[in-house]
Amino acid sequence: MTDRNANCPVCRTAEIVCSKWTPLVIRDLAEGRSRFCELERSLEGISPRTLSLRLRALEEGGIVVRRTYPEVPPRVEYALTEKGRALLPLIDDMRSYGRNWLNDDGLCEMESPVAEEREPAVVAAA
Repeated sequence: MTDRNANCPVCRTAEIVCSKWTPLVIRDLAEGRSRFCELERSLEGISPRTLSLRLRALEEGGIVVRRTYPEVPPRVEYALTEKGRALLPLIDDMRSYGRNWLNDDGLCEMESPVAEEREPAVVAAA
């Protein structure tokens, strides 16, 4: 990013949401907490390494929180922070744009009409 764009809010936001897979990870976490394997299943075609890197970057950016439970085997869940939930209007706008301009039925292959009506879990950033 050039110095001119370093302070541009659009450019800085685009750095987060324009990374491949990131909008889909945020979309899936909007429904609430999720385990790694659940995200991997819902994001058909993503490699485990790529998902791990995306989640780590989002965690470092304060968008996602990772919670590990002391169980055998260990259970790890991911959820959006307040900062991450603030990105949901962008995801909703992308969904609306896609419905209006890019496909006939308006649904992603993994989405159901009921999914949008659920109240997602909110996790405060640690």
